[in-house]
Amino acid sequence: MVKSLLITYVLWALGGPLGLHHIYLGRDSHALLWMVTFGGFGIGWIREFWQLPKYVQNANIRYQKIQRKRDPQLSMKIIRPFGQFVVGVYFGIIALLSLSPLSGFYIMVLPLAITLGVHLVANVGEETSNIKATMTGSFVTSIIFFGRPIATVPISIVASVVSTQHRHYKTPIDTADNLSARLYRLGLAWLAFTMPISYCIFHNTTVTITYITDTISFILDSVRIFPWVSGLLESILLLPYHTWKLSTGGIGLTHGNTQEWEKIFESISAIQTDRERLAYQVLGLHREATLEEINKSYRELVKRWHPDHNQHNLNEAEQQFLEIQAAYELLNKKTSYE
Repeated sequence: MVKSLLITYVLWALGGPLGLHHIYLGRDSHALLWMVTFGGFGIGWIREFWQLPKYVQNANIRYQKIQRKRDPQLSMKIIRPFGQFVVGVYFGIIALLSLSPLSGFYIMVLPLAITLGVHLVANVGEETSNIKATMTGSFVTSIIFFGRPIATVPISIVASVVSTQHRHYKTPIDTADNLSARLYRLGLAWLAFTMPISYCIFHNTTVTITYITDTISFILDSVRIFPWVSGLLESILLLPYHTWKLSTGGIGLTHGNTQEWEKIFESISAIQTDRERLAYQVLGLHREATLEEINKSYRELVKRWHPDHNQHNLNEAEQQFLEIQAAYELLNKKTSYE
């Protein structure tokens, strides 16, 4: 059946975050990805508004079995490996929250979960990848970081890189499965993903609180030399908490197991306070310093540590220079708001 662009947009608007339009277009991998990430955490769903005409065109080409000349060299777009990394970390976190008590978790379950997340993204559209190579990279990296919850990050990075290196076009299929068979497979896959999450929410909240906090701290600390990136991530992470407090009149997450989650959001706020304290230390200032004092200290330190003036000690000078700039941007922004 020829696919309609109008119907696609209607399904995108009504059930886009659940992948209804992708099911309609026969893009089952994309549909499953949207089902388990709620439309790519909402961002992917909005972004694809402008891509739907291309999706419909490709679906009709497949339906009419029109032969197309493909470029033998796959085009490289950063959004796919980045999405693989994000979903890999996401799947890893879900596995850690719900399956970590299993024996052999760090050597078997965690790399397998991350591999599935990375390969799900790799399988979107007309491309796919070699899941065996991706899984090998995940398992090797899991050995290096055995027993460390933060292993989700390096395993996801390695798996994404390996998957990207083994990209290729999907093999055309002459016969397509009927809708009921496709929905049955999607339903099983969705249940397999959501069952551990349900267990985590109702039975494993307290155990996982430390891991989530440590992971968030690690990610924010990794981008601390880029204050605008760090600030954006903090705002995104704190958005659900602020929304909840606004809708409940400011009572926060203080009932039952939800009070454990409040500790996560409090830790994110504490990270911001700690970064401000370190920024004052870098500039050699006290917390009550004025904007004029901040500017003066910044100019003096930049002049002292500029790499052009420290060729004899270039590596340390570059590191100090970056820290001074990051500290100044953070405090300058904070003082301007006040």
